Amino acid sequence: MNTRDQLCFQQSKAKLKALKFFKLEHGELPDIVAYSESKNWLFLIEAVHSSGPISPIRLLELKRLAKECTADLVFITAFLTRDTFRKFAPDIAWETEVWIADAPDHMVHFDGDKFLGPYKA
Repeated sequence: MNTRDQLCFQQSKAKLKALKFFKLEHGELPDIVAYSESKNWLFLIEAVHSSGPISPIRLLELKRLAKECTADLVFITAFLTRDTFRKFAPDIAWETEVWIADAPDHMVHFDGDKFLGPYKA
């Protein structure tokens, strides 16, 4: 990791710490964590090919780990293809989103009263 990457990583860790997000070293960390400062949303993204979808059990675990987080959470499972999505669709938790690389301009929303946004418990 070069000096610029190290600085970016340290700034990201500091921001997550300020948001009271669980430690980056934790084994349950999603594949991608992205933050929208303007909305104060933290996107927790799982790439299905590396760790499976955000299932109901995985969703509960992520919510438990992030219970102190001051940002609102948005849960997304990412797929490479619609065929792969079809295989995992029954395992995806409600109140989460799905993004598919072969249709990048569209998302699939699993229930709830809003599209692409956090849910309050």
